[in-house]
Amino acid sequence: MLHALSLVGGMTWEILWALILGFALSAVVQAVVSKREMRRLLPDSSPRTVVVAAGLGAASSSCSYAAVALARSLFKRGADFTAAMVFEFAATNLVFELGIVMALLLGWQFVVGEFVGGPVMIVLLVVLFRLFLRPGLLARAQEEAERGRLGSMEGHAEMDMSAAGEGSWWQRLRTPAGFTSTADYFVMDWAAVARDIAVGLIVAGALAAWVPHSFWQGLFLDHHPLLAKFWGPLIAPAVAILSFVCSVGNVPLAAVLWNGGISFGGVLTFIFGDLIILPILNIYRKYYGWKMAGFLLATFYVTMVAAGLVVQFLFEAVGIERHARNAKVLEASVAWNYTTFLNIVFLLLASALVWRYFRRGGGWSMLKMMNEPMDHHHHHHDHHHEHAHEH
Repeated sequence: MLHALSLVGGMTWEILWALILGFALSAVVQAVVSKREMRRLLPDSSPRTVVVAAGLGAASSSCSYAAVALARSLFKRGADFTAAMVFEFAATNLVFELGIVMALLLGWQFVVGEFVGGPVMIVLLVVLFRLFLRPGLLARAQEEAERGRLGSMEGHAEMDMSAAGEGSWWQRLRTPAGFTSTADYFVMDWAAVARDIAVGLIVAGALAAWVPHSFWQGLFLDHHPLLAKFWGPLIAPAVAILSFVCSVGNVPLAAVLWNGGISFGGVLTFIFGDLIILPILNIYRKYYGWKMAGFLLATFYVTMVAAGLVVQFLFEAVGIERHARNAKVLEASVAWNYTTFLNIVFLLLASALVWRYFRRGGGWSMLKMMNEPMDHHHHHHDHHHEHAHEH
């Protein structure tokens, strides 16, 4: 137990500054891009709209639950379904914080793999939707979406706390309202994702401490190198589905699997798999009905596996695939080095943003609203926010 907790502490300390930096960058972008603009920008599934959807997703909160809720909200308000799903995928797989944490725990090759594999998966997903998404299934999904059954992080997905106003995004960001908006998104995103990151670190620490390498090597066919390259991406989404961990939280788990012997492409497919974990499949069922939930599971699974294989063999051909199985799953040890220095600097930044969030009152009530749909408290929140921005 102590060994497991020590590993959890070590990984947490290693990635803390990176998480704060990632969420701060994400908050800055969300502070200047309003949710209303998003809906307007996703009218169809043309190549241009798909690129815009991926860009908006990459700039939004990395909470998988909030991304899934926001995609439904965009779809209900007239955004194209394919574009909404591309947005949802990019929001969890092409975000700043994920890339930074992957670089620290796994190595730069995986970051490049993620940002090459993500667009490959998006293209494949759009193609599969074009080929197999029938108008009848889409119409049924639309009816189910209109029923407004509750998933998770509904309020967080709907809240628009961006700093509206004149001037360029940089000018808006430097106003008091811009600072408040950045602080709002920073704290709310942390509140949304903290549980998943904590669960991911604890599960990763436990697996690293208690499951022998021989088990992983057997599961991932480590002794059959060629077969393992195909088997890794095939089995990885199934491991992800059962792990229940999503968003940035599954990177520590991916580090354990990599050290255990899963293939390069398998790691990427596992990280992509956070949108088909069991709790999120249940939310798809509530949002769009059984048939669409099944369609999303099948198309996401196939495209994740395909993207993992493409990156695996592409990187092998170019010669930049990572071979060293030395992902950082470390015992806790705090020494005076660059990690400690960066953690201190970024904890000060986080403190400033948290102070700003709670200083102007109403912060606790906004956190309580994150899981409720906005209709219940829409007017209260708008009034509260106007009041906040006046200060």
